[in-house]
Amino acid sequence: MSKYEQINWDSVRRILVIRLRSIGDTVLATPVLSTLRRELPQAEIDVALEDWVSPLLDGFEGVELVSIGSDAAKRLRAAGRLRKRHYDAVINLHGGSTSSTLAAATLAEYRIGFSHYRFPRTYTHLYDSPAEFWGTDQIHSVEQQLALIGLAGIEVDRSTPTSLPLNAAAEASIEQKLVTDGPIALIHPAAAYETKRWAAEKFARVAKFLREKGFSVVAIAAGNEKWVLDELKAHTNCDLRTFDDLTLPEITALARRSAIFVGNDSGIAHIAAAVQTPAVVIFGSSNRVHWRPWTTAPNEIVFNEFPCQPCPGDKCHAFPEPRCILSISTEQVISAIEHILTSGRLR
Repeated sequence: MSKYEQINWDSVRRILVIRLRSIGDTVLATPVLSTLRRELPQAEIDVALEDWVSPLLDGFEGVELVSIGSDAAKRLRAAGRLRKRHYDAVINLHGGSTSSTLAAATLAEYRIGFSHYRFPRTYTHLYDSPAEFWGTDQIHSVEQQLALIGLAGIEVDRSTPTSLPLNAAAEASIEQKLVTDGPIALIHPAAAYETKRWAAEKFARVAKFLREKGFSVVAIAAGNEKWVLDELKAHTNCDLRTFDDLTLPEITALARRSAIFVGNDSGIAHIAAAVQTPAVVIFGSSNRVHWRPWTTAPNEIVFNEFPCQPCPGDKCHAFPEPRCILSISTEQVISAIEHILTSGRLR
């Protein structure tokens, strides 16, 4: 069978989209969900997500969520549930061994992925790369995922934004937790890797600058990253609220209320972009083309270029310490913030 064999999308009534892994990956998959909802109004659309991140899309219009557990037994049970749904098409936006196994388990007539995916023989339709669709290898994550359904015959628009649902309970919770005396500046000083984590001491200086500009400064991190917030507070000599226990819908609600976001390249930065919050995002080891904010809101990325970028980021392979992120000055970030502030498009 040719990899370009046409799929009869008019006959497809039930679709599963698989998007495992992180917060950012989940947010950046939403243009695919919006496109499928627009182009295939006759179809039921489910999206399989890891259970810890699925609340992020709770309430996404026209889409049902399927939570996939983290251990083998839960994933086996999930595979059984997916098979009983009798999907016509499965679109795998991940491609790892777990997602490929889940795709195969559905026995769907159309199982769609890229040719580099694990267990390629389990797919019915494989496409070489998004570069063949867009005509360039300088591709954002959103474009990469849109290319998969574009190659499969769905009409796509590369300007489709990311989006997140409004959660009334989370909005009310943030309203109760946060009484401010000015517009909110949201700071996220944490990141998965040291190569992506700008110094807390520098974030403290940024917090002071924002406070002097009249913002109420709020910093957030996950519970296991509380030490970053503690370090930030230790270097801060201005009023600062911190939270390490917000749910993903609460973080989304807080980002939606914020006038500006300043933080490391992370899933939280993608949440801010998805709710159209003006943003300054600090990049170290990451691929800036692939992971920059996908938004029409004012945004700036701050970086210093090194020949070793991008890299896997698990550690610095070129220097004794990650110079890419450490070399970024407070002045660079404040300059980017000032550019946003003078854009005239703050909330």
